[in-house]
Amino acid sequence: MGSNRTRHTVTAARRRPEKIAAGALTVAVVTTLVAAGCSSSSSSTPTTSTSSGSASAAPTTGAVPQVAALVPSAVKAKGTVAVAMDATYPPDEYIASDGHTIIGLDADLGKALGQVMGIKWNPVNATFATIIPGLQSGKYDIGLSSFGDTKAREKVVNFVDYFQAGEAFYVKAGSPTTITSMSSLCGKTVAVESGTTEQTDATTQSTKCTAAGKPAVTVRTYSTQDGANLAVSSGRADAGFADSQVAAWIVKGSNGVFKLSGPSFFVVPYGIAVPKTSGMTTPVLAAMKAIMAKGIYKQILAKWGVIEGGIPSASVVVNGATS
Repeated sequence: MGSNRTRHTVTAARRRPEKIAAGALTVAVVTTLVAAGCSSSSSSTPTTSTSSGSASAAPTTGAVPQVAALVPSAVKAKGTVAVAMDATYPPDEYIASDGHTIIGLDADLGKALGQVMGIKWNPVNATFATIIPGLQSGKYDIGLSSFGDTKAREKVVNFVDYFQAGEAFYVKAGSPTTITSMSSLCGKTVAVESGTTEQTDATTQSTKCTAAGKPAVTVRTYSTQDGANLAVSSGRADAGFADSQVAAWIVKGSNGVFKLSGPSFFVVPYGIAVPKTSGMTTPVLAAMKAIMAKGIYKQILAKWGVIEGGIPSASVVVNGATS
């Protein structure tokens, strides 16, 4: 999606770049969101994952016996799994207008996965940097929060790949600033969510800029994406930097405050994080393929306007990172 999260030995960034040529992942967003004011909570408190406040209700399905049979008996006995999400990253996961419900692409996918497995997926709003350590300690059963699948993370947790995303810049509408590539960041101030790949990439680019005799990049980090958005809208940063579908959502929901600056790039897979010893990797993999076969996967992607990031069933694999 070394460590992008400086507090942990295993990176917990949303994504990690792979230098794969890619066109813009154009995202047609269907729901209005005030980009700089999305309410969120970083406390690790359970919340229900319904579609309250979203454009439409999430598709529902029933248990698939062949998939449910793969769920470990210990998990069946509990009846629920704790699914950690940092709900500050629309359209993937964020807090609905009721102030506590987690909605978004990942919330709907998680609900559908739990249904075909015959268990309840209980979303827990957690600070992003704490999710992988929480999986290691047993605090959480699943991590479903826009994680990029990387070789480094695969040493600690398994990933079931389910989506792909790039990175993109956004600026204030009317701004003369144009950022279309990493090299064009030299001398600019960029706002990022703390611990994300975007923070790492911008910092790395700053070093490249100075090595080439150009002005450094000023990287301003914020604990949530909302903070980064506010920095751009208030003029404290020239540009914001986020995953491609998130940047598009921010722009669409800003009511003309922001615009995209250049195409997306560095496309990599997202993965559902699963502890290696929990026995849940196989059922999660089977469940993802089941919701694809039922057409639910495409319905959810279409609902959140991110159909371009969808992957075929053959690409739903365990630990599919290439770097």
